[in-house]
Amino acid sequence: MAKQTSDRKVNIVFIGAGAVGCFYASRLHHPENSLHVSLVARSNYKAIEQSGVQLKTRTFGDYTFQPEAAYPSVQAAAGAEGGWDFIFVTTKALPDVSDDSEMITPLVGSKSCIVLIQNGVGVEEPFRKRFPQTPIVSAVTIVSAEQISPGVIRQNRWTRVSIGPFTDGLGKTGDTELERRGHQATEDLTRWWTDLGGIKDVEPHDEVGLQTVRWHKLCINAAMNPSAVLSGGRGNASMVTDPELRQHLAGVMHEIWDAAPKILGRPFPDSMARPERILKSTERNVGARPSMLLDWEAGRPMEVEVILGNPVRIARESGVEMPRLQTLYALVRSAQEMRKQALKGKL
Repeated sequence: MAKQTSDRKVNIVFIGAGAVGCFYASRLHHPENSLHVSLVARSNYKAIEQSGVQLKTRTFGDYTFQPEAAYPSVQAAAGAEGGWDFIFVTTKALPDVSDDSEMITPLVGSKSCIVLIQNGVGVEEPFRKRFPQTPIVSAVTIVSAEQISPGVIRQNRWTRVSIGPFTDGLGKTGDTELERRGHQATEDLTRWWTDLGGIKDVEPHDEVGLQTVRWHKLCINAAMNPSAVLSGGRGNASMVTDPELRQHLAGVMHEIWDAAPKILGRPFPDSMARPERILKSTERNVGARPSMLLDWEAGRPMEVEVILGNPVRIARESGVEMPRLQTLYALVRSAQEMRKQALKGKL
């Protein structure tokens, strides 16, 4: 097993003990190598405190993750001895519902690094504004995992996580110390997850490279998620086999594919799947129902802003219009608001 480069205890806390948070936290917890991972849990706090996290994984077998500590709230974690070196945020990104940057304020100290494993684009901006001198690592994951009961996580397939530093999204701040700390944190996490955690597909990127990954994933999420809701609840494979819906999905994907290089100043690399390839592979994804549809059906808030609103606004600031995405944003946001008003009327 690889040796930690320092004997100093590294204190790590994950905010959000769902499937993604618990899985990646479990692969980072190595007290024998000075890495100590704790969890802030909510609905599953009692189960985790009593029995740890039970993981049933395709990649690493079945095992129990006993965190350094489990906390029922951010406030409870704020008094941890030694402070926090890494603060992971793995909650659903809902800036129209709550400000996650404000939530973690009691945890952030002078030595802290914030790590965001969240969907969408523009998720880093509230954290950068609130913590201008704190290094941020931005992360995008493709992992099929679910919490099948409180504190019990099942990982079905995939473990890819792409990570990179974030200063202003384009790496043009000129703050060399902030850039240095962000790059160092990216290197450390890559090494720990790979050498100690056994995750073989951790992909480090520079700042613009990581944002390119975010926009590429948006090609899928921004096309599939709102369309599943507006089409009446159709799954991914069902939509791509409908000629009109397939044309619509292709149009949204190509709109993002064309816009992102103008915003980031860098084209998508040849290794990234183009819209036609994404649509073709989706034909085999029978039974898949995107997260926004699941949230809509359960009456939960949807990630409308980070998947639709933010990209429309970010593109507009760069002089790029995305009319297809803007239409989806306007319709889904309105549907969510109208349902909220209808529910209020019944109270």
